[in-house]
Amino acid sequence: MSDKEQYDLDAYLDRIGWKGDRRPDLATLRGVHLAHSLSLPFENLDPVTGAAPSLAAGDLMAKMVRGRRGGYCYEHNTLLRLALEALGFRVTPLAGRVTAGAGSPDSRPRTHAMLQVEVAGEPWPYLADVGFGAPGALLLPVPLVSGTEYEGAGRRHRLVPLPHHGPLELWELQAYDHRAGEWAGQYAFTREPFTAQDFEVFNWYVGTHPRSPFTRRPYLQRTLPDGHHLALDGARFTETLADGTVTERELTDEAEARRVVEERFGIAVPDGATLLG
Repeated sequence: MSDKEQYDLDAYLDRIGWKGDRRPDLATLRGVHLAHSLSLPFENLDPVTGAAPSLAAGDLMAKMVRGRRGGYCYEHNTLLRLALEALGFRVTPLAGRVTAGAGSPDSRPRTHAMLQVEVAGEPWPYLADVGFGAPGALLLPVPLVSGTEYEGAGRRHRLVPLPHHGPLELWELQAYDHRAGEWAGQYAFTREPFTAQDFEVFNWYVGTHPRSPFTRRPYLQRTLPDGHHLALDGARFTETLADGTVTERELTDEAEARRVVEERFGIAVPDGATLLG
């Protein structure tokens, strides 16, 4: 069966709680993007068990839509792409280099997936991304226009052109860090189109390579509708309130870690997953 045959738009929209229109317009793009971001958590529990997650539509439906699971960037943005295409949008998958915590965009490979979305009647395409597991992630899509700041769902973003040596313009998504009072890079990308086959290779490498950060320890993120953000990085559990107040604590044992993952992140821990090693 093809991805379109395996994909169930009604079940997906019910999972994210979207009750609005199903037209390929900006209001629908923004609404579906936000609903997805606030409903499906970021998690890497499959790679922690030693397996790259499947990107097939039927498997994504079983895991993230019908099951109590989230996923990482390839899963999230594949699921969103299938939804947007079913709604009538023209979508181009893109790939970028994570710059958060990096010295330069060239110091890391292209391992992050995002989407370029064409919206009828709009003068420019939009950057959509529901799979960046960080507090600086987009909650709403932003126009692919440099030099303009955008605020959405309590977060501020901008796209900045970077110096480059290739034929395509290089962009960086930046998020405003309220605690530091400055802009922080999230990832850099060009508008070169990528295919599902490209992401199968990226997914296998990121999901199985022993040096990948996603195979070494649990990494979970969840944003709540009130702006409250949860993060689990190994044993460190961090809560960030909408006003920027941050609390951190170390989880002490496997039972506590499973309870936090189940109750706070809303994720069913898969068989074989050991959260604290």
